Amino acid sequence: MGLTAQRRDDPAAWDVARPRRRAEVPGVDMAGFRASGPLGPLSGGLRIVPHPAVMLVLAFGPGRPAVDDGAGRRHRGSLVAGPGFGSGGAVRAWGEDVACVQVRLSPPAAGAILGVCPADLDGAVVRLDDVWGRRAAQVCERLAGLDTWQERFAYTEAELARRCVGRAPVDPAVAWAWRRIVDSGGLVRVERLADDLGWSRKRLWSRFRDHLGMPPKQAARLVRFDHAVHRLVAGAGPAGVAADTGYCDQSHLHRDVVAFTGATPAAVAGEPFLTVDDRAWPTAPRV
Repeated sequence: MGLTAQRRDDPAAWDVARPRRRAEVPGVDMAGFRASGPLGPLSGGLRIVPHPAVMLVLAFGPGRPAVDDGAGRRHRGSLVAGPGFGSGGAVRAWGEDVACVQVRLSPPAAGAILGVCPADLDGAVVRLDDVWGRRAAQVCERLAGLDTWQERFAYTEAELARRCVGRAPVDPAVAWAWRRIVDSGGLVRVERLADDLGWSRKRLWSRFRDHLGMPPKQAARLVRFDHAVHRLVAGAGPAGVAADTGYCDQSHLHRDVVAFTGATPAAVAGEPFLTVDDRAWPTAPRV
């Protein structure tokens, strides 16, 4: 049974489903979405808010979702997006009567699962057909033929596990550094990471960027933003959020939120994307 979320500024009624158990494939988290109406406000689509994970969208509903990437291109159907996709606030999702399984992949796990390095995505979005070929359509057709969300989650997990077989994992040191950033809420200093690894800052920057598609300082900033923006959605005031999540002051938080979303902290707290996000991942780790 899903959870239905309805907002005044979003005419779509979202059915949101979660797996009954945590995925056994490391670095994988899933949710199911069905929107019976149009995505987002009729005039502007649904604003995509950046997240510190690789996003895999497996669309199987009668409606075909589309994403405008902010650079004049529209991508339709199932998609893969790199960490931080949506930065700047210009990315919008469109569609009606949409159903999909959304998979969040920890960047260290994404390369083995997708068959493409997160660095190759460079924070952008690509059609899943361009990554998986004909298998993308076969997976989505299978999802459409299943009766329940739990069956879809089990099938998706089995597909992702199969794709990991025989593929080398990311550099363990890079994966460790990513976990440290996440566990600290983005507050660990890059110099400390480098020292703990016995690496120079330059080596850490290079290896992190090559494997995960962003330098460690940018990753920390994205993780910190994600923590802060979800606190805002939960109703916390900007001053308290800034103090609790490591920003210098409220103005610093304001600048970061505008840079990532194109909206002020007060406005972004009412974003339908983030409201539905909290229903889809209420207690699970953000990344």
